[in-house]
Amino acid sequence: MSKKLRIGVLVSGRGTNLQAIIDSINEGKLYAEIAIVISDNPNAMALERAKKANIPTVYVKPGKKSEFEGEIIKILEENKVDLIVLAGFMRILSPNFVNHFPLKIINIHPSLLPSFPGLEAQRQALEYGVKITGCTVHFVNEIVDGGPIILQEAVPVYDDDTVESLSARILEKEHKILVEAIRLFSENRLRVVGRRVFIDKEGIDKCL
Repeated sequence: MSKKLRIGVLVSGRGTNLQAIIDSINEGKLYAEIAIVISDNPNAMALERAKKANIPTVYVKPGKKSEFEGEIIKILEENKVDLIVLAGFMRILSPNFVNHFPLKIINIHPSLLPSFPGLEAQRQALEYGVKITGCTVHFVNEIVDGGPIILQEAVPVYDDDTVESLSARILEKEHKILVEAIRLFSENRLRVVGRRVFIDKEGIDKCL
């Protein structure tokens, strides 16, 4: 059997997507391990979730961007991470960081990209008046919320929705597709051609 996928998770807040990954690993749905959880917020609930699951955590104090990111890169490399998951990480990564880990960083975003990138995507969707929104897992590139799309899930917008109610329904789908994207990555089934991500029926042998 191939080795477990080693994941590094970057967080800033509650960590519900982190919890979904932890639960899926514990339930045997993911053949992976979370090697490290890194946060830019010392009070993030996500850190407590990780500690409760006996996962190593690190708080990196924000400062000069190059130094801040350099420290995170060092930690990820020391922990021999295969995949970096942005799970509610509220900072934009520089091109230098992204290019250091090409096609090894994924992000979950609460809209059907390319619609409503950036902050408060749920509020954007309500204010625009769309009838359907959702969530997207994508590879991270130099464009904010602009990388190749791996998976998407649609969520209807109801007339009586608030930002909170819509966000809650989207979050349920986020947990589902984030875990699925990690599983596909771990099985080497994601193939990127230009902007398109193809899901192969069988894993690609990368041991050349």
